[in-house]
Amino acid sequence: MGSYAIVKASGRQFWIEENRFYDLNKLPLQAGDTFTLNQILLVKQNNKLELGKPFLEDKYIVEATVLRHLSGSKTRVYKMRPKKKTRKTFGFRAKLTRIYINSICNISTPTPICYL
Repeated sequence: MGSYAIVKASGRQFWIEENRFYDLNKLPLQAGDTFTLNQILLVKQNNKLELGKPFLEDKYIVEATVLRHLSGSKTRVYKMRPKKKTRKTFGFRAKLTRIYINSICNISTPTPICYL
C-alpha cells in the first residue's frame, strides 16, 4: 500500500488513497472542477506517519477532481401501525458527488483552500 490520508469532508471521515474515487455528500461544484481538501487528520507517505492536532492544514493538502453527481442506493422505510390498517412506505436516495483523488501533496506555504 502506498501513501494514504484520513480527511474530514462532508461531515464524515474518509480513508483516501491517490488515484481512486470516493462518493461524498453532494458538493456545490460542477463536473470537472478541481478543489483541495485541507482538513487532514493523518497522512502516511514513505513509511512516515504524521498526525494532526487536530489538522495538518499547514503541511499537506489533498487535490481532488469532481467526476459527476449521482444518486445513492435507495433506502426504504416502512411504517405500520398494528391493528389499525395503516401502512406507509417511503423511499430516499441520497444525492452524492463522486470525486477522484489526484494527489496528496506536501506543501510549504499555505494556499487558498476550499472548506467543506
